[in-house]
Order: sequence, then structure tokens, then C-alpha cells
Amino acid sequence: MTSHDPAEPALAPRQTVLVERILARLKIRQLRLLVAVGSHRSVLHAALSLNMSQPAATKLLKDLEEDLGVTLFERTNRGVVPTIFGAALMRNARMILSQIGQAVLEIDDLARGREGRVVVGTLIAASAEVLPRAIADVLENRPGLAVKIVEGTNEALIPGLRTGDLDLVVGRLPVFRHRDEVAQERLYEAESLALVRPGHPLAARRGLGLEELRGWGFVLPPPETTLRRQLDQMFQHAGGPPPVPLESVAWLANRRLLAETDLVGILPAQVAADELSVGRLVALDLSFALPRGAVGVCYSTRRGLSPAADFFLQALRRAGADVGRAQISPSVSTGA
Repeated sequence: MTSHDPAEPALAPRQTVLVERILARLKIRQLRLLVAVGSHRSVLHAALSLNMSQPAATKLLKDLEEDLGVTLFERTNRGVVPTIFGAALMRNARMILSQIGQAVLEIDDLARGREGRVVVGTLIAASAEVLPRAIADVLENRPGLAVKIVEGTNEALIPGLRTGDLDLVVGRLPVFRHRDEVAQERLYEAESLALVRPGHPLAARRGLGLEELRGWGFVLPPPETTLRRQLDQMFQHAGGPPPVPLESVAWLANRRLLAETDLVGILPAQVAADELSVGRLVALDLSFALPRGAVGVCYSTRRGLSPAADFFLQALRRAGADVGRAQISPSVSTGA
């Protein structure tokens, strides 16, 4: 009797036979070709990108279709388009190829005397405070650990988490939870501030209402971010449409714009801490509360964490606890 991992669902006899056949016959070249065809929408262009002939590529795909008993691609006037079977296999193929690549890099790191590798995606809410604290912790306690940081929004980073290109994503947690294979862990609650340059017409006023801000230009994060969704809802609930902002998560550009124009920026408090402390920016005194949100870390429950990623997660937890205890209060950083 064949045993199986109790955490995995038992396979039906037909599925067991299919899995065994595919494991015995599947080639890495087939997975690479599958992903390339999906990207190029052309067998010829996919074959050229992998330095193989079109007949060889066609045979590899045909062999894979015969082994699986399904059609993976259909020819249309838009090129070669994946079927539902092809799309499902491509999604998993990307994950497999990414995991192989990560395994090779980890082995190479270990062979060079390093202590593993971790790739961390970050959003603006985490990049200024909690992430640097965690990295400093890691460098002190495991200096041989290779760390790579990738910046973006949740919509750009979470797919990389699923495919295995990223080990962790740290930043403001999505309001709408992703699928079950992505775990979300809260680190601390983040405040937001409305920021302007010293001398801005609004800087010396007290108890500003939302309507008093509407007429000013805004620098806001893009619509796919959690903070932006919260801000849009706030304006809509107040009885008017949200402003048409300059959309940016490029902090260096945003900082310069806010310091040299009359734009109003709404940002996580930790992001602007240094600018507030030296008086380059000031926080407006508001009569209403700006959205707060949980800053946390996301990781794949489907793949699990490598020892390196788990070590980094522990550092993030410690850093998050420190940041949570040292929350910036808007009252000490206004234009008063």
C-alpha cells in the first residue's frame, strides 16, 4: 500500500498514473517552451527565443499534450492562445522554473560560503523604517545571508510571491485578501499624514476639514494600493469625487515635489519621518482622521519558507514590534 503525506489530498488511481507518467517523461525544456509560447503567442518566436527549431518545439508541445491528454494551445487570429489547460500548466510551470532557479542560487550561495538567499518585495509603507531595521538585524546576526530587495505595489509583487520569484512581501496589507496560498501577518498599525512644504498656505491653519483640501493638488499612491483605495473612499463618503492626483510611489521624486510646490502629499508617517524631523516638510493639522492601515508581511503557504526566508521573517517581526512602539504622532510634527 502506497503512503502519502497526510497534508496532501489522496490521489485517485487515474491521477496517480497520470502524475507518475508525467514525472517520468516531463522535460524542463517543455516547461520553458510552454512559458515562452504563452509570452510570445507564437511557437516560432518561442522556439527562436530558446534557440531551437520550430519543428522541435512543435514536437515537444505535442508530446506534452499527448501525455496530459488535453489541448494546451489554440491558434486564433490573435496568435497562439492557451486553453484553460495551458493557462493552468503555464502558471505552475513558472513556479517550478522559478523554484529551480532559486534552488540553484541557494546552492551557489552555500558553495561560496554564504548562508542562503532571500528576495523581499517591499511597498513604500515598509521601505523607510521596518525593512531597514530588519535588514540591519539580519546583517548583524547573519552577515553571510544574501538579501535582494524589489520595490513595487501589491498588484506587482504578490504574483511574484506565488511563482516563487519573491520569498516575502512587506508593506501595507491589502484590504482585499488574496487567495488562501498567501498568508498575511500584521506587524503594526501605520498612521498617515497630510504633508506640505513649510510656508504652504495651509501649513499654519488648524483643524482643516476635508473640503478645505479638495482645491489643492495631491500626490497620492496609485489606485491599486490599499492606502489609495482608502483615500478614494474617504472622499466619496464626504460627498464628492476623489481628487485627480499625481500618482507616484517614487519617494525621492515625491519629496522634491512636496518641498518645492504647493502639492499636498498623503503618505505613511514613517516614510516622511526624516523630512519632518529636519523641517523640510510639515504635517497639516486636520479635523478628521486619515486612514490607518496594517503594515505586515505576506508569504506563500503553498511553498513554505526557506531557512533564510524564515530567519528574515523573524527579523521583520522584531522590527515591526519596535516600530509599533515608536509610532510617530502627527501632533509633534505639524507646521505650528
